[in-house]
Amino acid sequence: MPTAAIKICGISTPMALEAAIRARADHAGFVFFPKSPRHVSPAQAAELAERAKGRIARVGLFVDADDATLAEAVEAADLDVLQLHGKETPERAAQLRARFGRKVWKALPVASADDVERARAYAGAIDMLLFDAKTPTGALPGGMGLSFDWGLVAGWKGATAWGLAGGLTPDNVAEALAITQAPLVDTSSGVESAPGVKDEDRIAAFCAAVRRT
Repeated sequence: MPTAAIKICGISTPMALEAAIRARADHAGFVFFPKSPRHVSPAQAAELAERAKGRIARVGLFVDADDATLAEAVEAADLDVLQLHGKETPERAAQLRARFGRKVWKALPVASADDVERARAYAGAIDMLLFDAKTPTGALPGGMGLSFDWGLVAGWKGATAWGLAGGLTPDNVAEALAITQAPLVDTSSGVESAPGVKDEDRIAAFCAAVRRT
């Protein structure tokens, strides 16, 4: 099995970005969601994206964003991927992929087998599914350090590429990969010393743990 691709999400400082690049992560995630402690403005994202150019793929995370918000972020950061983390429908996802000409990923909150089955509705509308942990009502839609029963997506086979998110850390990512065989893993709070504060050593340890698996 090839080594899983790695996304470090919630990057908001040059230090965190350089740590992800040094650790040979594949994707850097920039959060465009003001309620998140990892939120970046278009201006901040533009600076980070310039540093990232040609070195690591740039993913913008959005939560039910309108077209104007998306357009501003895409232009500022020259994003490679739009990651949708709200209640976006397959129709909305397909519309955005067509309008912006970027890859579209959709995060799906999972707590049961029925949640996993919902993924099939997105076939043909997106480029990748991210199975993530379902968070409590009223909480942030991600970045909470919560995980779910990885057995629900073990060896998932569908028409769409997929990845695993939700509570992944340097200590548990090897087990998560052993159970799920996920082609991509995504971490945010799992490589932080405090909410929104990335830890260089934890980023390095996470990427090393993935490569050892």
